[in-house]
Amino acid sequence: MREDVFQMYLEEIKEIKSCDAAENVRLLKELESGNAAVKDRIIEGNLKMVLEMVQEYLNRGVLAGDLVQEANMALVMAVAEYREGSFEDFVRARVREALLAEVEEQSKEQETARKMLDRVNKLKDVSQEMAEELGREATVEELAQRMELTGDAVKEIMKLTLDAMSVVGD
Repeated sequence: MREDVFQMYLEEIKEIKSCDAAENVRLLKELESGNAAVKDRIIEGNLKMVLEMVQEYLNRGVLAGDLVQEANMALVMAVAEYREGSFEDFVRARVREALLAEVEEQSKEQETARKMLDRVNKLKDVSQEMAEELGREATVEELAQRMELTGDAVKEIMKLTLDAMSVVGD
């Protein structure tokens, strides 16, 4: 589904005429003079440049649509914040910052998820071992002691496991 939306976006953007440097300068002067109606054209006219930048960040663990969304938001912010210098360079810097931040955030989220999955799997393994050893289910305190965690940490891992199971069950 998401890929279909991204493909539709790519098709739509083909129809948009890009702004060249001279048009950007003219439109930015108009915008600075109070003509807010040109803002959409500046944004629209620079979407292809932004999309080219997105291409560099594909296959880094972030969905293409999310990258486009972040890049386009950075473009909108850049148009609002631009004051002087090369507009294209300013936009490129803002978009690159946004894309790098998104890739880093996604990477951190994936690492956190991996760590939590490791903890869940370890709890499951320790719980099974202790059940065999004890001939009964281990208590939270016993699990915590074996895993060298606090009881609250073990409860949190158990809660995550139950939450994940309820999401899968829904």
